[in-house]
Amino acid sequence: MLHPVDAHHHPDSEQRIAVLLHALGGAREGLPASRAQVERVHEPEYLDLLASLERDTWLDGDTLGGPTSYEAALLAAGCAIAAVEAGGFALVRPPGHHALPDHAMGFCLVDNIAIAARHAQDALGLERIAIVDWDVHHGNGTDAIFHDDDSVLFVSLHQWPFYPGTGGPGTNDDTTLNIPLHAGAGDAEYAASFSELVEPTVRAFDPELVLVSAGFDAHEEDPLAHMAVTERGFEELARRSSQLAPRVAAVLEGGYNLATLPRLVEAALRGFDAA
Repeated sequence: MLHPVDAHHHPDSEQRIAVLLHALGGAREGLPASRAQVERVHEPEYLDLLASLERDTWLDGDTLGGPTSYEAALLAAGCAIAAVEAGGFALVRPPGHHALPDHAMGFCLVDNIAIAARHAQDALGLERIAIVDWDVHHGNGTDAIFHDDDSVLFVSLHQWPFYPGTGGPGTNDDTTLNIPLHAGAGDAEYAASFSELVEPTVRAFDPELVLVSAGFDAHEEDPLAHMAVTERGFEELARRSSQLAPRVAAVLEGGYNLATLPRLVEAALRGFDAA
């Protein structure tokens, strides 16, 4: 059911991108994805719904849509595609990793990183792709989209138990590695998980491209979660991620403290550049 609203205050505000553009130099404006590119992942009927919104509307309990949402979704997906092509970091909102093929979820309208992965396969001819998701929330949408696809490895490190309630113990298979971490986990726990689980699994898969769902809401000062990753920790996550394949690209997911987000993204960029 769609719930109309008149006013809202939402953690995924336009200020998230504004503070990043103010702090970071060298960003270039992206172009929207085509409808065909987005339909590689999402159902046409759902995209028709997004395109038809004429007023602000709750698409689920957390996700707001409105008259500009379809345009924003296409732009976010298009920036993710451009990041794959250029080996860059897409600074986008709305985030994407909770979106399912036929509906919005958890602030996410379309699954930007899944769309980028399909573009890499269909347009760039890459066959094996690994997605590494270190947002504090399990990337349930990305997990579901690629669950039965042995050409894409999905890896997620996330707080557990926590929203959205997926990705817990016993949910792994040959191309899915979910790593649930306890509340309060910080740099040491993430580094150990990378060394013991992420790196051997991704290297065994031998991807041509690693895509990173780069969420920063596992930071110790983020208001929506309960983890303790530091600025240095995000730099290390990016450095390690970029060493897992010949090509790497990243897409912004969460991170809701406007005061810390720019320096966390800067730290990740240093990590990606250092590899």
